[in-house]
Amino acid sequence: MDKRDLSEVFRERLKALVQRSGLNQSAFAASVGIDRSALSQLLSGATTRLPRAETLLTIASTRNVSLDWLLGLSQDEGVTGEIRESLEIEEASGGFERTLLAKWHAEAAGTKIRYVPAGIPDLLRTEVLVDYEADISNRNRETQAGETQYRIDYNRRPETDMEVCMPRHTLEIFARGLGVWSGLPDRERKQQLHHMADLLDDLYPTFRLFLYDGRMRYSVPYTIFGHLRAAIYVGDMYLVLYATEPIRTLTRHFDNLIRAADVNAHEAAAYARGLAETHFAT
Repeated sequence: MDKRDLSEVFRERLKALVQRSGLNQSAFAASVGIDRSALSQLLSGATTRLPRAETLLTIASTRNVSLDWLLGLSQDEGVTGEIRESLEIEEASGGFERTLLAKWHAEAAGTKIRYVPAGIPDLLRTEVLVDYEADISNRNRETQAGETQYRIDYNRRPETDMEVCMPRHTLEIFARGLGVWSGLPDRERKQQLHHMADLLDDLYPTFRLFLYDGRMRYSVPYTIFGHLRAAIYVGDMYLVLYATEPIRTLTRHFDNLIRAADVNAHEAAAYARGLAETHFAT
């Protein structure tokens, strides 16, 4: 939208808010924290400049309208993403298709999704690994299996664009059967690595896995859903960010992880197969 058009739409909608409030200009200006002279200037159209971001947010929140509507970017007057709870808790009480995570994926369809997993990426797990991890974590097996299948189906859509970045050492620890995977038999771990490699080949390039050196870089698990939201995983719940700048900051962080990757997406399948053959020679 042209700057002049944006200013004109903002002025008309600000006028509507003043009229709707039933207040005179002095009282309305005081209610949103600006001078009466500043309000008069905004309403007169003498300048195409918009108020500061803080003022725009105050007007939107005080008058209970969305910032997008106030700026003419949306016809929906209702309050939306800019005034929301920053923390959402999902208890996975039903199948994965009913969880917030599935909803967020569906809303972000057609945009790039960036994902740093907490362990083996969900859609790359075998049923045996799903059962094993559900058992040791006391999580619902059906929900976990549903999540895995949903992600596979999602990544087979032609419009999908997903990048995953994780420490290379997570796969090396898994191959050796250390940590939480110490109880998973060699045979099952080998099958998991081959299963992962096959899916990486099958889903490429809509799904791209990058591996970085975990001794040089660190990241908490998180997912960035296009420009809509970022969800930081904090253990059975997500800290959800909707503001533009935090999403951009996490996106830059993710891009730096990819730049530091020493196993690129076109090499990831071969790397997984190599681990299977190196650690399970017989």
